Amino acid sequence: MKPTNPIFTGLPTTIFEVMSGLARETGAINLGQGFPDVDGPEEVRRAAAEALLAGPNQYPPMMGLPALRQAVAAINKRFYGLEVDWQTEVMVTSGATEALGDAILGLVRPGDEVVLIEPLYDSYLPIVRQAGGIAKPVRIAPPNWELDPDALAAAFSDRTKAILINTPMNPAGKVFSRAELELIAELCRKHDAVVIADEVYEHLVFDGRRHVSPMQLPGMRDRVVRIGSAGKTFSLTGWKVGYVTAAPALMEPIAKAHQFVTFTTPPALQTAVAHGLCFDDDYFDGFVAGLQAKRDRLSNGLSALGFSVLPSAGTYFIVTDTGPVRIDDDAEACLRMTREAGVAAVPVSAFYVSDPPKRFIRFCFSKRDEVLDEAVARLAAWIDKQGR
Repeated sequence: MKPTNPIFTGLPTTIFEVMSGLARETGAINLGQGFPDVDGPEEVRRAAAEALLAGPNQYPPMMGLPALRQAVAAINKRFYGLEVDWQTEVMVTSGATEALGDAILGLVRPGDEVVLIEPLYDSYLPIVRQAGGIAKPVRIAPPNWELDPDALAAAFSDRTKAILINTPMNPAGKVFSRAELELIAELCRKHDAVVIADEVYEHLVFDGRRHVSPMQLPGMRDRVVRIGSAGKTFSLTGWKVGYVTAAPALMEPIAKAHQFVTFTTPPALQTAVAHGLCFDDDYFDGFVAGLQAKRDRLSNGLSALGFSVLPSAGTYFIVTDTGPVRIDDDAEACLRMTREAGVAAVPVSAFYVSDPPKRFIRFCFSKRDEVLDEAVARLAAWIDKQGR
């Protein structure tokens, strides 16, 4: 048989699926993969059920239902002051991962350079390579997650087509500052590059801070592809409903890629997400407050066990050192924690292309309080046993 595509052949199974599979196999509490353990608002789920029964359940418009596209445009205006034309600048996708794939495949030509900031979500690099792009990684690292302006500037050139940035950032829990975003914007303007902005955690920014989209910055309105996720905003990750906001010149090739990847997204889910995006501020404020309390609950529990917990300004995640586990390799530490302590987490090293930091672990806190407490109790018992 002739060789298959080398970009994907031999790629390991994603670390999230590996750790979730091991958690299922061992009965461990899964603080590895980033999903809540309760479903989102009943009102949104009921809207989907009613739309499913009422129909129609045939192909919706390729760009998405008008109701959802209008709701996405409205929320851009409401939270970010962005004037968006829902007919030419908004598209619905089957999840943010599809949106990322569409954006990269639609915009990146063979030989184009794409700046990626490590640690990075695992789909970024294979899709860039499949598009024929040349990845130019820039590292930030724990414990401070500082972006080096000189390293960032050195990654840009006249061949740079795009920079892909995730803010708030998985796994770091970092929210890029306005100054950092302005530095990125300055480089994009200088080198005629665009920003592909993975903003799936846009409504999960803590401690009274507000999310800033690169699209809000001067001169960047037509240079940014903004990607959002209903799965993250409404704790319905299995629905896989994402949305793209971009100027028409960028949207046109992205929509063509979407046309040949999934074409459409289930209409009943689109109807329900449109309903949810119209919720008042009480929902969004309560959503943030609830997840912030869970962040603090798990952080305090792990700190009491001797882990050094790094600050998390957003997302579902906190990062710790391997601390009381007394294992310098984070992958080995996570495997042993899962098998021996009954708590699954993800090694931060899995988010780096090469030469990763090896002593940091990502925990997901978007779980019920009793689950977080039980995970801490299991770790406490295991660590105590290890110390005897």
